[in-house]
Amino acid sequence: MEGSDEGELVRRVARGDRRAFDELYRRTAPWLEVRLRRRCADPDVVAEVLQDTYLTVWRAAGSFAGVRGGGAKGSAVGWLWTIAAHRLVDAFRRRARRAQTPQAPLMPSTAPAAEDEVMATRIGQELEQALLVLPPEVRAALRATVLDGLSPREASVLLGVPENTVKSRVRRARIALREALS
Repeated sequence: MEGSDEGELVRRVARGDRRAFDELYRRTAPWLEVRLRRRCADPDVVAEVLQDTYLTVWRAAGSFAGVRGGGAKGSAVGWLWTIAAHRLVDAFRRRARRAQTPQAPLMPSTAPAAEDEVMATRIGQELEQALLVLPPEVRAALRATVLDGLSPREASVLLGVPENTVKSRVRRARIALREALS
């Protein structure tokens, strides 16, 4: 293996040669790590990118061997660097997406009191019964504005009635529910 160049090692890796992969890693990983560290100060990201790069090399060595095996221009080391550079950009993008994702505040982990659970169940059942008593058109207006979060204008388009009709139906529904639940 000592006499083989990196291109030959990649072609052997494409045929499933584990020893060739180990030799390719031994020769190129230190150099690749130095180049990655010049572009990224986080050692965890560099380690992740190295791992992803060599996993890609193991899986895709056939594409290098197929294209460059017939005497085409390009070096195995250049191919390796291209993979690593793409993986580094992907890692930066993942990090940026995680930074943009707002963290949800943690809720206190106290269990609700038994009385609260019973009352919630009771009120839920009473609310369900009160909703069933409402006329269908009033229930539809309430569902569109409260549950679906539509504005009265959007609900009027959805239900095919004037906007003021939606407003009056929602008001009637709220009054009826308040009376039923009090």
